Amino acid sequence: MSMTQHAEPAVDTPPAPGPKEADGRTSQRPLVFKLLARPEVGVFLGAAAVYVFFLIAAPPVRDGSSMATVLYQSSTIGIMALPVALLMIGGEFDLSSGVAVITSALTASMLSYQLTMNVWVGVIVALLVSLAVGAFNGWMVVKTGLPSFLVTLGTFLILQGVNLAVTKLVTTNVATDDISNMDGFGQAKKIFASSFDIGGVQVKITVFYWLVFAAIATWILLRTKYGNWIFAVGGNKDSARAVGVPVTFTKISLFMLVGFGAWFVGMHQLFTFNTVQSGEGVGQELIYIAAAVIGGCLLTGGYGSAIGPVFGAFMFGMVNQGIVFAGWNPDWFKAFLGVMLLGAVLINLWVRQSATRR
Repeated sequence: MSMTQHAEPAVDTPPAPGPKEADGRTSQRPLVFKLLARPEVGVFLGAAAVYVFFLIAAPPVRDGSSMATVLYQSSTIGIMALPVALLMIGGEFDLSSGVAVITSALTASMLSYQLTMNVWVGVIVALLVSLAVGAFNGWMVVKTGLPSFLVTLGTFLILQGVNLAVTKLVTTNVATDDISNMDGFGQAKKIFASSFDIGGVQVKITVFYWLVFAAIATWILLRTKYGNWIFAVGGNKDSARAVGVPVTFTKISLFMLVGFGAWFVGMHQLFTFNTVQSGEGVGQELIYIAAAVIGGCLLTGGYGSAIGPVFGAFMFGMVNQGIVFAGWNPDWFKAFLGVMLLGAVLINLWVRQSATRR
């Protein structure tokens, strides 16, 4: 009797699952270190600390109207800090931005008053002048290859002198005439310098514009081709040009964005106070640049965000008004700003190094 053996088919048994080997390219970094790598994280923590500090040291800050004042001060800095930050990400900066605000306001005021025109004529001409100043700065930087520090320092001195000389020549005074009774003033004031009610607290419209502009700038940086161009020209303009990035257009347009910001803030100042002092604006450019640096932008370009300068401007407004609400000597304000600037730079450096090590 023969017995037949039936061979069972061979079955390949898959190996037991084990831990996957991950190399440096595929390993997932912890969320905390991803957050630390963001340029706005350090300034957010700093802004929160300053806010809590003045909540304790200056009880009037807790009032809604006081916080509205803080936000207003922050917005007038923040609106200009946004285009300045974009320009810095693009590898340049503008020392003429402070006096350019006054140039814009003076242009609109004197043109409207001296020619007895509707104030909107002055507003539109001031916009064209501001954009032209920005285009000139950008063109000079791109075509000559000179550092933006030197070009915009020259523009700063030119505008400062023109502001004073032309105002004295036209008005025989250092300030412009009151335009509050002219046609179109009420409408322009509603757009540039009005207030709206939130829970019984009057909030300046510049706060709304500030946040809207910040949202637009963030969208541009993170979701558009133009945003990629900004980072590219700020990182290495030669490499950016080699891959087809329009370096000349990008840099000139960034300077023109600063001009637009100067125009907008200038119109706000004009329609808030009805007149303009021709000698103002000097030193404000450092405030705008400092707000951007505190917000995580590098002077070397190629790194930063639009949200960081929002918190940087808030820190400025908080310290500026917090000192007043606390009843301290306001002469300490600039000392606080210096400490904030150095502290923010060191914190941002530590945050980036900590994130990179991991």
